[in-house]
Amino acid sequence: MPTQSSKASGAKSTVQPKAAPAPSRAEHARSVAESAVDLPVGAVLEVSDRVAELVEPFTRRSAAERQLKSYRTRIRRTAKRTERRGASARRRATTEARRTRKRTEQRVRKTFEEQTSRAQQLVDQVGDRVAAIR
Repeated sequence: MPTQSSKASGAKSTVQPKAAPAPSRAEHARSVAESAVDLPVGAVLEVSDRVAELVEPFTRRSAAERQLKSYRTRIRRTAKRTERRGASARRRATTEARRTRKRTEQRVRKTFEEQTSRAQQLVDQVGDRVAAIR
């Protein structure tokens, strides 16, 4: 709540706004009834405006043909854009798969060579020990 202070006396007083009178039951009922009527009327007007917007381009044959050509052009552009996006995504996925395959093959090849080398070392060690025993 806002307060006002007096600089001279330092006393504070509280300013209270006047409360609006509560609406009577009759006023409240009238307000609810108006809302109940206004909503469907507004909805009908909105639908009417939308239908008029849809029908307006088709009042003359030339206008309808022009509008249909515009729709076809827009659909064609959207389809081309979608196709380009799909092709780009496919190329990215293919490139990524190729890179992943190459890295994996390199890792496998390196591990195989390391293990083969290690196995050969063990074979040589065993051969040396067998030769030393004989």
